[in-house]
Amino acid sequence: MKLTHLLAAAGLAAAVAAPPAQAQAARVTDTEIVLGSHLDLSGPTAAGMPMLRNAMQMRIDEANEAGGVHGRRLRLVVEDNALQPQQAVRAVQKFINQDRVFAIINSFGSGPNAAVVKAATDAGVVYYAPWGASAVFRQISGNSPLLVTTVQNYDTTTATGVSWAVKNWGSKKVGYIFQEGPFGDLVRRGLKTALDAHGLTVAAEAGYKPGDIDFSSQVARMKAAGVDLIVAATVVRETVGVMSEVKKLNWNDVKVLTTLPGRSTIVAVLGKGAVEGLYGIGGWKLNYADSAPPEAKKVMDAYKRKFNVDPDENALNAYSYTDWFVKGLQAAGRNLTADGFVKALAGVAQEDFTTYGRMTFTGNHAGPEMVEIDQVKGGRWVPITKPMAGVIK
Repeated sequence: MKLTHLLAAAGLAAAVAAPPAQAQAARVTDTEIVLGSHLDLSGPTAAGMPMLRNAMQMRIDEANEAGGVHGRRLRLVVEDNALQPQQAVRAVQKFINQDRVFAIINSFGSGPNAAVVKAATDAGVVYYAPWGASAVFRQISGNSPLLVTTVQNYDTTTATGVSWAVKNWGSKKVGYIFQEGPFGDLVRRGLKTALDAHGLTVAAEAGYKPGDIDFSSQVARMKAAGVDLIVAATVVRETVGVMSEVKKLNWNDVKVLTTLPGRSTIVAVLGKGAVEGLYGIGGWKLNYADSAPPEAKKVMDAYKRKFNVDPDENALNAYSYTDWFVKGLQAAGRNLTADGFVKALAGVAQEDFTTYGRMTFTGNHAGPEMVEIDQVKGGRWVPITKPMAGVIK
């Protein structure tokens, strides 16, 4: 779906889903704060969802073991959205009307989140740290004060990364392979910003639909155009697929730069030799067991003991976002309301093993938006730049 179509569909879904506004205070009892999260438990990205779910639960368990927050225990309710907007609508209706959640946190997917964010915030529910296209969510919600976004914007981070690449690699012909829909639309916006600054235009572009597994035609179009840089709006499987096709063609004089979702440890693990040499725009620190700082190692070891599996960066990010949320609850005090929580959260900073520096909320969006350029070397991502922001020149 194009971004405009998604906005229209999300507005309709929100209108259908939205119940009458309810008093914020009614969503908090004397003893409990209920939280909801809708994740893709049965759809195309289901394999990665236990990392998010477990990490959230671990941080909530830690808070409860420490006595809760101002005497209230936290309880997490998780529902399946199957990466489908309609299923997300059903999940959020349940959160609002049956579970009576105070907040919806760490929910996954651009389409599912877009379909429900307005209904949730209109009902007085805090919508915190949705995973996906933050700029789209802000637009759909009408810039609701109850929406708090932590995922960096795909357009601005792409603009920073591509501008650096063009300047430092001397790229002259840039191709674009993209997922059709809001993700690809936002990355295109950032790509255009960067190329405009350097007097360039996109030399060739090719789209793909979510779920596609064959990228031979898209890469062939890039090669036919003679591009020297491919910007890829790809996630895990698609990133590996694009690089695999590049390697099959023995195309050694082109660089491939994937955007935020594609620069993940699972890409390096699953892609193996096919992704060696791949570049990525990174928006958060990656932690490896043999080199992680003590703070990260402590969380990683605790996760391994609790769930008998090593956490990936998605787990660590979910843990960090949930930790930031808990700190916001603590700062809001005992007289908890949605408005009071958001106001208190604005004064709570986060700097940990996932961030490039001290992060705060400005206009309810986490910043500054720092990125670095990494490259897959020897099966892991290695930084080739320092963290940077706004490199558009």
